[in-house]
Amino acid sequence: MYLKSIEVQGFKSFANKIKFEFHNGITGIVGPNGSGKSNVADAVRWVLGEQRVKQLRGGSMQDVIFSGTENRKPLSYASVAITLDNSDHKLPVDYEEVTVARKLYRSGESEYLINGKACRLKDVNELFYDTGIGKEGYSIIGQGQIDKILSGKPDERRELFDEAAGIVKFKRRKSMSVKKLEDERQNLVRVNDILSELEKQVGPLERQSEKAREYLKRKEELKTYDINMFLLEMERIKEQILELEGKLRVTKGELEEATKQYADTKTEYESIEEQVEVIDDSIERANRQLNETTILKQQLENQIALLKEQIHSARMNDEHFDQRANVIDSEMDVREGQMKELQAEKDSIVKQMEAKQSEEDKIKSELTDLQAKIAQITGSVDEKKNHIMEILNNRASTKAQIQKFDTMMEQIQVRKSQISREILANDSEIAEENENLNKFQMELKVISDKIISLNNENKEYESKIKELQTQISKESQKLQIGQSAFHREQSRLESLKNITERYDGYGNSIRRVMDNKDREKGLLGVVADIVKVEKEYEIAIETALGGSIQNIVTEDEDTAKRMISFLKKNKFGRATFLPLTSIRANAGINRPEVLKEAGVVGTANKLVQVEKKYAVLADFLLGRTLVVDHIDHATMIARKYHQSIRIVTLEGELINPGGAMTGGAFKNSSNLLSRRREIEEFEKTVQKLKQEMTEMESQIASLKDERAGYYEKTDTIGAELQKAYVVQNTAKMNADQSMAKIKSFKQLFDNLRNEAAKLDAQITEIMENQESINVELDTSESLENNLNVDIEKEQKELEEIHAQEGFKTRQSEQIHLEYAGLEQKYTFVTENIIRIREEMDKFRAELEELTKSKGGNSWEISEKEEKIQELKTTIENSGELFEEIKNQIETSKKEREELNKRHKSFFEKREEISRHMTDLDKEVYRLESQKESYEEASEKQINYMWEEYELTLNHAKELRNPNLTDLADMKRRIQELKSEIKALGNVNVNAIEEYKSVSERYEFLKGQHDDLVEAAETLEQIIEELDNAMRKQFKEQFARIAAEFDQVFKEMFGGGKGTLELMEDEDILEAGIRIIAQPPGKKLQNMMQLSGGEKALTAIALLFAIQNLKPSPFCLLDEIEAALDDNNVDRFAQYLHKLTKYTQFIVITHRRGTMTAADRLYGITMQEKGVSTLVSVSLLENELDK
Repeated sequence: MYLKSIEVQGFKSFANKIKFEFHNGITGIVGPNGSGKSNVADAVRWVLGEQRVKQLRGGSMQDVIFSGTENRKPLSYASVAITLDNSDHKLPVDYEEVTVARKLYRSGESEYLINGKACRLKDVNELFYDTGIGKEGYSIIGQGQIDKILSGKPDERRELFDEAAGIVKFKRRKSMSVKKLEDERQNLVRVNDILSELEKQVGPLERQSEKAREYLKRKEELKTYDINMFLLEMERIKEQILELEGKLRVTKGELEEATKQYADTKTEYESIEEQVEVIDDSIERANRQLNETTILKQQLENQIALLKEQIHSARMNDEHFDQRANVIDSEMDVREGQMKELQAEKDSIVKQMEAKQSEEDKIKSELTDLQAKIAQITGSVDEKKNHIMEILNNRASTKAQIQKFDTMMEQIQVRKSQISREILANDSEIAEENENLNKFQMELKVISDKIISLNNENKEYESKIKELQTQISKESQKLQIGQSAFHREQSRLESLKNITERYDGYGNSIRRVMDNKDREKGLLGVVADIVKVEKEYEIAIETALGGSIQNIVTEDEDTAKRMISFLKKNKFGRATFLPLTSIRANAGINRPEVLKEAGVVGTANKLVQVEKKYAVLADFLLGRTLVVDHIDHATMIARKYHQSIRIVTLEGELINPGGAMTGGAFKNSSNLLSRRREIEEFEKTVQKLKQEMTEMESQIASLKDERAGYYEKTDTIGAELQKAYVVQNTAKMNADQSMAKIKSFKQLFDNLRNEAAKLDAQITEIMENQESINVELDTSESLENNLNVDIEKEQKELEEIHAQEGFKTRQSEQIHLEYAGLEQKYTFVTENIIRIREEMDKFRAELEELTKSKGGNSWEISEKEEKIQELKTTIENSGELFEEIKNQIETSKKEREELNKRHKSFFEKREEISRHMTDLDKEVYRLESQKESYEEASEKQINYMWEEYELTLNHAKELRNPNLTDLADMKRRIQELKSEIKALGNVNVNAIEEYKSVSERYEFLKGQHDDLVEAAETLEQIIEELDNAMRKQFKEQFARIAAEFDQVFKEMFGGGKGTLELMEDEDILEAGIRIIAQPPGKKLQNMMQLSGGEKALTAIALLFAIQNLKPSPFCLLDEIEAALDDNNVDRFAQYLHKLTKYTQFIVITHRRGTMTAADRLYGITMQEKGVSTLVSVSLLENELDK
């Protein structure tokens, strides 16, 4: 596992998205101070979950987000992602690559991602447990941590040793277990508290529950009895209702029959009544006819008597006529005298009435006049009083106005004086501002001309800058292409070097042996490392060498033996060793003449270049192999020399002695021998590209310098323009202000003049008003006096008129009474006159009748005697009709008597039926009432069932107990149950559920209590086991770290002694660690007595010792060698190379020794202020030289 890449965006000074790609080995990150190198280490620490702001060199977590520059806006978020190669599956996930990312937004939101999926910080921490990677591990070491190791207290060094000893995971598990144990204990305390409370509740609730059960048992029994009682009662009521309904139907039937009989009797009765009425009508008609006949007879008889009397009277009238006429005349005279008296009295009364009416009308008219005058005078008095009030109010406001006018006059006089002074001052200010305006306008003209000139000059420079910018862009594009090619070739070179150094392409056993090259001095390399061949012979020589190309060359046999033993011990396979002390050169090709054959290039050993000490080896490996140009010549030579020579062609075909031929296509174009040549070619190409880039950079720098010159000029002009614009704006502003002031002064002058004119007008107006007000005051006082005099007069007059009104009112009432008396007398006289006139008219009519009757009596007497005779004849004729009518009446009376008898019998029958109907109706009403009472009782029972037990009748029927049938026994039992329930007193029915709930909760918590006790014991056991395991592991690992530290210390210091000690009298898991160093030639001393460089080297030795024992997949070192001198830097770099076998190093450094040791370099600089960018190393080296 190793770190493949770091991708940062918006993190601290990395505003742009930048990706660092890494390979195995050492990668250096270099750059000037303040360029943002250490931000790479902060980024890795941050993405691994660092929460301490101080560790990230900030004030708050928001500080990690790019905060902007003069030319850039702040970014809204920071993002860092690291990608690790997990092909060996050291991380517990099923991915070949693992990418861990972290994002932080300015809003405060944060997120972690593993392979693009959101996760928790805890997941990130758990992913890297015991790998050495993490914010608290030893994979990221900065100067701060070096200082912490050196200067920290012994107990502050624990984290590093715990991580190295591999007990961090156990400590975290222990911490979690301790936390869980504490939680369990707290839960146990809470559970015990709750249990004690529940124990107090269980007893009372149990008693209440038993009581409630007893209550519910009796209540249920009562319910059973109640329901069955209810059902029996309902059955009884139902039977009674059915019985009543039967009786009701019978009674209603009888009632209907009686009603029908009554109706029939009534019809017959009505028929008889109609017959009686007909007979009565006929009797009545006969009686009426009889009466009429009797009356007619009487009338006729009366007429006869009258006629006889008239005849007698006629004979007597002539004698008494005169006497009667004289009586009538005397009566008429008396009546006429009465008429005259009455008429005279009437006329007198009329005159009196007219006089009284006239008098009354006059008095009423006078009263109306008086009332109108009273209203007029009253209105006048009120009006004058209101007028006086107005006068008084006006006088008060007038006096206030006089005071106001006096005040205004004073203020106006003061203001006039001020205005005069202001006008004088205004005139002088206008003159002064006119002078200033002329001066400012002159300045404005001068500076405007200068600005135009500077702008023209600036445009010329800007056009030249634009041309240069175009050239720079073109050259920069070429440079970018060159840089891409350079980085590509350099990357290929580094890859090839890495392949060569790692011996990729060789067998596993070869790589394992060559891994010991640094430690085993006798290992000289593989054959491919020793032999150097020109490109055209590479295939032929590699073919000639065959498997020998991977043979390992050693100094002597002992080295070869040790390596063979190493391979056996570790079961790494087999390898062929070529000890220089035992290798002997062969005699070469036994047929020298073959060298002169066509197509022969030479013997293989002559076509390679080796160091002198390897010449024998080259002869041994290649001296018997002939190289020819192609296969045809090879086969020809082989046949010619009877297959006795080993031949290879330039294309790689091989003919072995004996005739065996090998050939065909190679799997790839690269071979082991070509690697060194390719490295040299790549180095030349990289050097050439670097030189070209340097030239281009120089050219770009020249163009930039030229552009910078123009920029300086434009900046100078810009500064001058800025100043000129300031002067121009100031002059313009001053001129505008002067003009505004002049305008303001003129406006002020006009305003002052207008105000002065207004004040003069106000003074005139006030003076006029004061005169008119004084006149008004005098007038109002005199008017008030006059009004008061008038009011007194009118009030006196009003009193007199009120007296007159009273007198006239009484007088009018008296006259009205007298008029009413005259009206009564007038009515009486008028009635008497009418009566007398009627009497006189009667007397005149009688007198006329007497006059007419006188002289015609003899004729009348004879006429009346004839009439008497006729009437007697008529009377005789009506006798027969009278008898007939009397007979008819008698017959009708007899019929009526018969019908009356029948009517009486029917009446009695009808009365009897009516009485029977009444009895039946009463019975129906009684039965219906009884039925309703039963139905009400039924309804009441049903309602009781619902209200008491929420049971319907149908539901109650389902609960019927057929054994309960004795109503008396049931009633007795119901009373007993009610008494028993009452005796129980107050019952908490909820106590059953409460007791059940509390008891269940008690049992549950009891179980919880037991579980918690068991869990606590288990956790205590786990903690104890973890402690034992950690103690054992830490003790073993600490001893190994101490021994390794001593060994590394000696290598780093070239001798001396390094010691690690645990603090005494402390638990081994918590004990502090003391570091004691003894550099060569010095006494044993603690860290505080060492120099700065010695401290740093000691701390580095400790870190390297830990890396040796427990390598982390990658390690990021941030200027930890800064305090070392050059020699120690070289030692540091050399040892760093030794550790690259198991650990990938990313080193942030300033030191050249470290840079030289690095396999590749990344450069970081700030071409734009405040923004870190990735640049070519050569550019940075130039900056570093400066």
